[in-house]
Amino acid sequence: MVSKRLQNVPTSGTVKISNIVSQLKSEGADILSFSMGEPDFATPENIIDACVDSLRDQFTHYTPSLGIPELREAIAAKTRKENNIKCTSKNVLVTPTKHAIFMIALAYLDPGDEVLLADPSWVTYDACIRLAGAKPVYVPTSYEDEFTMTPEMMAEKVTDKTRMVFLNSPCNPTGTVMSRNDLKGIADLCMDHDLRVLSDEIYERIIYEGEHISIGSLDGMFDRTLTVSGLSKTYAMTGWRLGWLVAPESDIKEVNKLQTHSITCCASFTQPAAVEALTGPQGEIDRMVGEFRKRRDLMCDLIEDIPGLCCTKPKGAFYVFPRYDLDMSSEDFAAYLLKEAHVAVTPGSAFGPSGEGYLRLSYAASEEQIIEGMQRIKDAMSRL
Repeated sequence: MVSKRLQNVPTSGTVKISNIVSQLKSEGADILSFSMGEPDFATPENIIDACVDSLRDQFTHYTPSLGIPELREAIAAKTRKENNIKCTSKNVLVTPTKHAIFMIALAYLDPGDEVLLADPSWVTYDACIRLAGAKPVYVPTSYEDEFTMTPEMMAEKVTDKTRMVFLNSPCNPTGTVMSRNDLKGIADLCMDHDLRVLSDEIYERIIYEGEHISIGSLDGMFDRTLTVSGLSKTYAMTGWRLGWLVAPESDIKEVNKLQTHSITCCASFTQPAAVEALTGPQGEIDRMVGEFRKRRDLMCDLIEDIPGLCCTKPKGAFYVFPRYDLDMSSEDFAAYLLKEAHVAVTPGSAFGPSGEGYLRLSYAASEEQIIEGMQRIKDAMSRL
């Protein structure tokens, strides 16, 4: 028998689809996948070279659990400059981004606590909250309002059990970018009710409209905000599993207890490469974001040309979250498209109750694949 806490957690919807796609491809099926949140670009060569150099220099042993000093300083400098968060290297823990979220849930949530999060939102937030024994409390958002979670909507869900708020901007799966006004209102709400904030900013550099605002930069919020980000999306480094937490020094000390008893530290030879990523040339990032913008526009245009599908135009990240007009669950619809069109998408229900009736498609794919995939979906829907 597995533990009760694990029985209450489903398998990741995105990873589940990815595993099915990998199996079908190994069997020779021609699958076009829009299911995983992974850039299709190569990691920039200067970053790879820095990693290879560190390996050849035998930098292959344990590092400090907090991360090497050079990387912690590079992250702090980046955070001060780009996020306007006043921090030093003492406020930085080097850790995989997803692992940071998991550790924060374990460090600050007790059984019976409640956590507010947007509905829909990334699949793993729910799992981390439940594994800590707490309860996710969804704040429903709507297609008509571009899936924006406002402070007024959040205020309706606050109880005496509410302990934290999970934020993600730009948002996976909707691509929503939160405005300064909404973040200011949420900050006021958190201060009024003494709530902590976990701010997941992994897509912070992938923005097409609006601006990225870190809630930890707002007046009075640094001491109650745990800001996580990383290299996976911005630098096409998903397999490197390298990110960070920026927080008050006392919080870094507490979360690092979990790090020392779990992964100990991030892989040593990846850390000099991360320094190069943050301090080296950034032109490749601008090129990738420009390509994502073109692909976003292409996919949205093609979706609007498919009867029964419609979508808002995301302002950030690399996903569209189209609504469909069919009497079919999102899980059944995704299964139908995989079987009949050989196109892999993620059912919207994986992202929360309000995700039912939607699909998530990643446009981190070539224009040729997007055109072919949308035509396959159009043909398959015409047969329903």
